[in-house]
Amino acid sequence: MLIDEETENKEIAKQYKELLKISYLQLSAADKKLIRLAFNTAVDAHKTQRRKSGEAYIFHPIAVAKIVASEIGLDATSIAAALLHDTVEDTEYTLDDIERLFGNTVAKIVHGLTKISHLKKDKDVSLQAENFRKMLLTLNDDIRVIIIKIADRLHNMQTMDAMPEYKQVKIASETLYIYAPLAHRIGMYNIKTELEDLSLKYTEPNRFDAIKDKIEQSQEEQTQYIKAFSKFLKTSLDKEDLNYFIRGRSKSIYSIHKKMQKQSINYEQVFDKFAIRIVYKSMPKDEKFLAWKIYSIVTDHFTPNPTRLRDWISSPKSNGYESLHITVMGPNNKWIEVQIRSERMHEIAEKGYAAHYRYKQGDEKDSGIEGWLNRLQEVLESKDSSAIDFVENFKLNLYAEEIFVFTPQGELKSLPQGSSALDFAYSIHTEIGSKTRGARVNGKLVPLSRTVKSGDSVEIITSQNAKPTANWLDYVITSRARNKIKSSLNEEKNKIAEEGKEILRRKLKHLRVENNEKTIQQLVLYFKVNSSLDLFYRVGLGTVDNRKLKEFATTYNNSFLNFFKKRLRAKPGKSIAEGEGFVSRYDKLVFGKEREELQYKLSPCCNPIAGDKVFGFVTINEGIKVHQYNCSNAVSLQSNYAYRIVPAWWIDSGEQEFTAELVLHGIDQQGLVNQVTRVISNSMNVDIKKINFQTEEELFKGTLTMRVNNKQTLKKLKQRLLKITGIEKVARQ
Repeated sequence: MLIDEETENKEIAKQYKELLKISYLQLSAADKKLIRLAFNTAVDAHKTQRRKSGEAYIFHPIAVAKIVASEIGLDATSIAAALLHDTVEDTEYTLDDIERLFGNTVAKIVHGLTKISHLKKDKDVSLQAENFRKMLLTLNDDIRVIIIKIADRLHNMQTMDAMPEYKQVKIASETLYIYAPLAHRIGMYNIKTELEDLSLKYTEPNRFDAIKDKIEQSQEEQTQYIKAFSKFLKTSLDKEDLNYFIRGRSKSIYSIHKKMQKQSINYEQVFDKFAIRIVYKSMPKDEKFLAWKIYSIVTDHFTPNPTRLRDWISSPKSNGYESLHITVMGPNNKWIEVQIRSERMHEIAEKGYAAHYRYKQGDEKDSGIEGWLNRLQEVLESKDSSAIDFVENFKLNLYAEEIFVFTPQGELKSLPQGSSALDFAYSIHTEIGSKTRGARVNGKLVPLSRTVKSGDSVEIITSQNAKPTANWLDYVITSRARNKIKSSLNEEKNKIAEEGKEILRRKLKHLRVENNEKTIQQLVLYFKVNSSLDLFYRVGLGTVDNRKLKEFATTYNNSFLNFFKKRLRAKPGKSIAEGEGFVSRYDKLVFGKEREELQYKLSPCCNPIAGDKVFGFVTINEGIKVHQYNCSNAVSLQSNYAYRIVPAWWIDSGEQEFTAELVLHGIDQQGLVNQVTRVISNSMNVDIKKINFQTEEELFKGTLTMRVNNKQTLKKLKQRLLKITGIEKVARQ
């Protein structure tokens, strides 16, 4: 390819001048000097490099810097870092060189961007998830790292035509998987929309082109509708001496596609294809007053839908977004969304993070993005969840709409939509969440699983004896709550396993069986469990009892031992060190929050087996297909058909909880009920659901309904209850 260097250099110089002109923030002389040095360094570093399209590589860092400067609106430090973001990765320049030339802050950001670039490129979804986890950890370094990475991804998406098709699809799926949700959460709505649209362009090009053509064809109709709408309002708005403008905002191609997909409708049936935006000038102190004044004028002319009012001015979103949204019956009897916001609010909605901080006053406390980042830090550093769980939970919290609920003291708390009372408890403090016994919503006792709504007042009831159970994982949706519950459950399991190890030592001694590693491995094989820790846990629970151990002991010194030896030589059992995670004997597959047993087929593309990390995918003709999380199709399925994904778990049927009812008979006495409840509360893995006592002429009959994990636990509980003075009989109903 013939290259005209002179023309190319002129274009590079032109792009650089444009970068300085379009900067959102006012650049000082020192800022321009910093950017100039970064530009010259980047030009020198990339002078011999070209992109796959054939153009000089320097055009890419300049383009990323322009996105950072104009569309996102960050400072000179960020612009310089954007220009230098590929220097350490791709050129002879080192991090020390960058620090020497530009100082610690720029070097730190460039280092964070280099760490992301060095992550393994692998199609395996579990590795991909791990990569994303590592990438998100750079948020701890400086949030600007992630923001510049999003800008880098946007420019790569804008210039993907030169790449082979399979790479286009992979990068587009990856963008939908994590980058678009991140942009959404940081408040960069315009960039989020463009990332989604570009992803659809490469994953489903036919659908993208069809919707794009339809939007372009209806452009004239949309313009006429906005004129008609504005005509109704103009006289009333002008009478109030308001300085404003009215514009239309088309729904993105991707959001129209999702709506068509979700509701199984065609383009013509999507009624809210665009919204109308009223943006007004205002002093900060008058913003709220003027917003509601405009609301009053709009609803004087058009009938509002009261269920579709969204007041993000009184309670801004955690990323700083403020606006008043109403849906009204507009001209031609069409429902139309109207967004009312000040110029300041509009800038924050357009730019996100950068504009939010431009308008912050002095040391003004920010409960928005910084609060979110602080909460996020715990999630990011959690070591208890797998990479897949981490990313999926993280994504859920990125995209979730927010609700606002009150504490009994009147403090407003932000939670993702769909959060439960238990999520609320963990959002206040881990200790409160872990000790939760019950909850009152608007003064009424409710189950912990009860979903809370905006405006609810929630009071958490705690108890020192309360502790998380496995059921709690079905009650929560926030990453924070899930991670804390899992951590607590693992501690409990390890504690039980530790007790079980000591019990097993004593019982083996009593049975005159040598207690060594070889014996433990034989026991692991005999009881068909996966690890020594699994064995200790079952002994601790009582599922491996004296009778079963005696049966094992009878085989210990006979020919059956030879069978074990052969098995051990052929396939040594895993030895799991203390403190490692508990491994179950998986033999049943369940689906959804209710953990139901449903009909399914194992997908031939990845052939999952019992114990694999899996998910269900609802097909059109073949019911539920079960895939491994590291299946080659997983990213695509997760990205494009999230609404058809069903959570799935392999479980140990022996550990499944079941409901049991015990009937107690005996002689009534003072404090009897108290003694019964104390025995139950002190019993491990017993969750009481209902208790009822009736007395007649000094005799009583009691009925207990509870959830237990196995029959052995129930047997032990019956024995303990019979020891209480007055209880003559305990029978299972």
